[in-house]
Amino acid sequence: MTQEPISNWLGRQETLEETLAAGPAQGLAATLNLNPADFASDGAVLPPVWNWLYFLPRAPSHQIGPDGHPKRGGFLPPITLARRMWAGSRCRFHQDLCVGERATKTSIILKISEKQGRAGTLFFVTVGHTIHVGPNLAYEEEQDIVYMDIPQVFKPPEPVALPPCTWQHAVALDPVLLFRFSALTFNGHRIHYDRDYAMGVENYPGLVVHGPLQAILAFHYGCLEQAGRKPQAFRFKGVRPVFDFDSLTVNGATYDATSTNIYAANGDQNVTMEAQMTWA
Repeated sequence: MTQEPISNWLGRQETLEETLAAGPAQGLAATLNLNPADFASDGAVLPPVWNWLYFLPRAPSHQIGPDGHPKRGGFLPPITLARRMWAGSRCRFHQDLCVGERATKTSIILKISEKQGRAGTLFFVTVGHTIHVGPNLAYEEEQDIVYMDIPQVFKPPEPVALPPCTWQHAVALDPVLLFRFSALTFNGHRIHYDRDYAMGVENYPGLVVHGPLQAILAFHYGCLEQAGRKPQAFRFKGVRPVFDFDSLTVNGATYDATSTNIYAANGDQNVTMEAQMTWA
């Protein structure tokens, strides 16, 4: 499927440095109906998963593929299956990340595996990320990326019913929300803003809501419901696509004294993402 064995990418690393500027955080705050002024000054504490606004790949326009992603190869293996998605992550928080800090992110390809599923051949790539501020480890993540072919007809996964929850927050979906999040994360994937491409090429029924947007919403409302507690770890996994024409809720329930289970769900009360927050 590639011109050289993809196993050659195992252990590949890249390191990026960036100052955690106020602008991206203020943009996401505005998108989530928070106060952008809360993130205007150096030293303002960032919610830890907001690091996804930083260390972004900035490929020149001539290096962009037909789907809007950077062309295959480079740091990630050049798997030729047409559809690429962020399937889930497992994150641990060690130290606050703050506006104005200079931080270093190191990424390494930890695992590449091939599987056969209902949709045909699948490749899973697990990438490990660490962020340091000076010598101190602030953040760890294992990110799962899945590659697959585009099916001729969209068939959603088998539905998973929303379990009983003790709280719920409704999220208004529309193309503007998806566009703003794509812009904030420099994500050119056309399934999130180009309806003709999403429906005519990738055969989705509408614009696709980003997985990391759902994860950030799950994290945000989980923290809101446990105000005063400090998150120690967060994990999430995509379960079912959700689209701009649908409704979305973020729901949760306390699992035990240290954990909260969180679910995003569509209008049919089918789970679209499941997550868990562990509290310090």
